[in-house]
Amino acid sequence: MLHGILTLIVGTVAVVVAGALLLRFWMQAVRVRPPTSIAQFVFRLSDWLVLPLRRFLPGAGGLDWSCLVGAYLIAVLATTIEMLFVSPFPFPELLLLALLRLLQWAFYGWMGLLIIEAVFSWINPQAPLAPLVRALNEPLLRPLRRIIPLVGNIDLSPLAALLILQVLLQVLSRLVLSLV
Repeated sequence: MLHGILTLIVGTVAVVVAGALLLRFWMQAVRVRPPTSIAQFVFRLSDWLVLPLRRFLPGAGGLDWSCLVGAYLIAVLATTIEMLFVSPFPFPELLLLALLRLLQWAFYGWMGLLIIEAVFSWINPQAPLAPLVRALNEPLLRPLRRIIPLVGNIDLSPLAALLILQVLLQVLSRLVLSLV
């Protein structure tokens, strides 16, 4: 019972912090300026890790690698804490499991952004956060929009992106299960 509670707490904290780091990385990668409230939340939640990492990992290619490495370190720490109570786990497999976990978090984040964009398009396309979400999804949807035509003025590319992400997530889940 205590293991389950600890796993829940560690997993929740790790997802929130790593999610902020991944969002910070993605916002800088797609060069989108978030609203002040979102920016303050993301930067305050992640500065404690990003700023020290920048001393060793300067940005390259227009990307802030310290955010991505920080999210990976959070995944390693969360995986290590959870595995301490299960059984001794070999270090190389632990690093791979943390990488797979980080990829799962990224896919879930993209899926969440796609769902939020769909809800905005149905309910309020002029919502204050709609341009931010649209800009974050654009690199993922642009190639699909070239392939998938509009059907009755309805864009099916978010549905296709969700399907592709679900397939990739299932493949990743199988990899994780084969490691554990």
